[in-house]
Amino acid sequence: MKHFRWLLMATLSALPGLALAADIDGSRLALWWGVPFAGVLLSIALLPLLAPIFWHHHYGKVVAGWALAFLLPFAAVFGPAAAGASLVHALLAEYIPFVILLTALFTVAGGIYIRGNLQGSPGLNTAILAIGAVLASFMGTTGASMLLIRPLIRANDQRKHCAHVVIFFIFIVSNAGGSLTPLGDPPLFLGFLKGVDFFWTVAHIFQETLFLVGVLLALFYALDTWYFRREGQGGGQRRDPTPDTRTIGFDGKVNFALLGVVVALVLLSGFWKSPVVFDVAGTPVGLPGLVRDVGLVIVTLVSLWLTPAQVHADNQFGWGPMQEVAKLFAGIFLTIIPVIAMLKAGVGGPFGAIVAAVTRPDGAPDPAMYFWASGLLSSFLDNAPTYLVFFNTAGGNPAELMTTLAPTLAAISAGAVFMGANTYIGNAPNLMVKAIAEDRGVKMPSFFGYMLWSCGILVPLFILMTFVWFR
Repeated sequence: MKHFRWLLMATLSALPGLALAADIDGSRLALWWGVPFAGVLLSIALLPLLAPIFWHHHYGKVVAGWALAFLLPFAAVFGPAAAGASLVHALLAEYIPFVILLTALFTVAGGIYIRGNLQGSPGLNTAILAIGAVLASFMGTTGASMLLIRPLIRANDQRKHCAHVVIFFIFIVSNAGGSLTPLGDPPLFLGFLKGVDFFWTVAHIFQETLFLVGVLLALFYALDTWYFRREGQGGGQRRDPTPDTRTIGFDGKVNFALLGVVVALVLLSGFWKSPVVFDVAGTPVGLPGLVRDVGLVIVTLVSLWLTPAQVHADNQFGWGPMQEVAKLFAGIFLTIIPVIAMLKAGVGGPFGAIVAAVTRPDGAPDPAMYFWASGLLSSFLDNAPTYLVFFNTAGGNPAELMTTLAPTLAAISAGAVFMGANTYIGNAPNLMVKAIAEDRGVKMPSFFGYMLWSCGILVPLFILMTFVWFR
């Protein structure tokens, strides 16, 4: 993160004056403030296609450039204090906890090696995706993704066509599977912190989740069977580069206990209510969140210390995918600041038409529009703040949203979680899984190539779900 280091140093030097900076009034911002964010998205989408070598070596500099394209003009127009306060808030309240959690899950899951004679047949692949869908709601989409993506790729490394396996893995394990509990996906965890009951989502969108995951598993099995038979008949299968005849088992078992500690720390930060709050340049940092983050750093270090080197070697564990995600999301979290502010401005802001579209003429919320509005924005923006925007647009009262307005809250929850699979940047595990797959030699589709898959497979299912559940 050296490209952003000087920004942090400059901000820290100005801390005494930052606490006076007010929150950004999104209604005062023009749409062009969203250009740097759009630039980050287009860079991620186009540069790997148009200039792959340049992007591979300089993507951190490109993203840092777009971050500066937002921060410097913002400081010039609204003052260094406002820009610094926004930067500190993005770092302390959002980015640093986000990266710490991802790093802990990446490290702990990377310390578990699933050994055995795994051969990527349609049946085995479908079973792994189904297991991952179940695990995602209990250990998070990131945890389940990091645990299972490596053995899934290894099981299919003798096959010529396996990009579709990773794509459906992103659909099912990295997104849809995490819709049943607050542990599954960050938007639901934010809802839990706002007062939504822990088991509310499993009670209200279980049918939708079962339908989506079930149909995706069936489609995957049919497609994978076609590829498998085609490769078998045409000689497409290659000699297994990682032959393994040992019985199924696990190496690095201590990391299962550490994974439990990660889940416990996340839950603790949600249930523990402490009056102790530290004010850092106007950003409140609560004691529960601080304990969680420090605990996660300790878990990461303990995992690296206790995991045998051979386990990391067998897993081909490396920091490249984590570094890529950390750098790209640093730019996303910074340039998204004005976009979220404009959304929070409601009907009086630049995106007022989007906010107004979710309300029916009689003033009642429209679940179908909430489903699509929260979902489409979550496909390109961070789905956690997008969830909060529409949570508050619908009234923000958890007691009312869980009862009278239950269809609306269900639509917001489902849209934010399910449609995170529409793009590589819709949910953090998507990009991590892509990076790991490419690191293992899987030729993944481009940004827009992936969207062809998601639009062709997911969008028709979302349309059908709208008519069945979100009318």
